[in-house]
Amino acid sequence: MVKKADRPQHIIKSALGLAASGQWPSAGLRDIAEAADVSLAELHAIYPSKPAILRAYFNAIDATVLGAKFAFDKKDGPRDRLFDVLMRRFDVLSEDRDAVIAILNALRCDPLSALCLSAGLAGSMRWMLEAAGIKVSGPTGRLIVKGLTTVWLATLRVWQRDDSEDMSRTMAALDKNLRRAERLFALLPTGRRRTAQPQQDASPA
Repeated sequence: MVKKADRPQHIIKSALGLAASGQWPSAGLRDIAEAADVSLAELHAIYPSKPAILRAYFNAIDATVLGAKFAFDKKDGPRDRLFDVLMRRFDVLSEDRDAVIAILNALRCDPLSALCLSAGLAGSMRWMLEAAGIKVSGPTGRLIVKGLTTVWLATLRVWQRDDSEDMSRTMAALDKNLRRAERLFALLPTGRRRTAQPQQDASPA
C-alpha cells in the first residue's frame, strides 16, 4: 500500500506508465486510479483531471531543474547559462522519454488539454530564466519569456526525434535556436541598450 504522502507522485508515475504503453489517449480517470491502486475519490482529491496530472508532472520537472547546482562561470553569458538550464530540463524529461513523447503526440488531438498546459509553459520558462540568473520584468520581460518559450518548443520538436545517446541533435538545435533568439533580441531597441550597457539582471544569480 502506497503511503498517503507518496500518492501524488505514485499517481503521476502510474499515469506515465499508461502513457508509455500507448494508452494515454484512451485512458480515463478510472484507468489511472486503477493503475495507481487508489479510489476515484482519492484521485479526485489529488488530481481532478488528466491535465491536472500533467501540470503536476511538469511542475515537478521545473522543481528538479531549479534544485540543480549549476556551475556557472563568470565569463558565461545569458545564452550559455540558458543552454545549461534548458539542457538540464531535457535531461530530466528524458527519464520519462517514452511517456512524454506519447503525451505530446496525444495533445495534438486534444486542443483543450494542450491549451491548459500551454498556459503554464510561460511560467516554467520564467523560472528557467531565473535559474539562469536572468531577471525579467515589464514588457521587455514578457517579450523575453515569449521568445524563450518559442525556443523551447522549437527544440522540443527536435528532442522528440533525437535518438542519440548524448542528445547531440537536441544540443545543436538548442544552441542554434538560442543564438537566433539572441540575434533577434539584439535588433530591438531594448536589446541594443542591453548590449551596449550590460545590466545586473544579466549576471548569474
